[in-house]
Amino acid sequence: MLPPELPPLPALTRAEGEVIDRYLEIVDLLGRINPARGRDTYGALRAAQALAGRAAALRDALAVMHGRGESELHAATLARALRVLDGPRRTSLVALPPEPEGRPD
Repeated sequence: MLPPELPPLPALTRAEGEVIDRYLEIVDLLGRINPARGRDTYGALRAAQALAGRAAALRDALAVMHGRGESELHAATLARALRVLDGPRRTSLVALPPEPEGRPD
């Protein structure tokens, strides 16, 4: 049985695609750094070291958009792209995990 087919990505400019890709890279790194979800310090350290470079790449992608006169972020379109690219699961790793059931206050 084949997995369900993902919906197609919405039409994005090359710069918008770069912004989405760089943003998700940063989200993935933040998920690895998240102390509430982490497993080891070395993995978190490596992710933290990579974070600055990925943030610079996101900045550069946004600068390209701005330089081309793309002054608006089309939030609905970009949100659809994030959903197709597993954004909800990936961004959830940045948040605190839910408290275990039955934990005394």
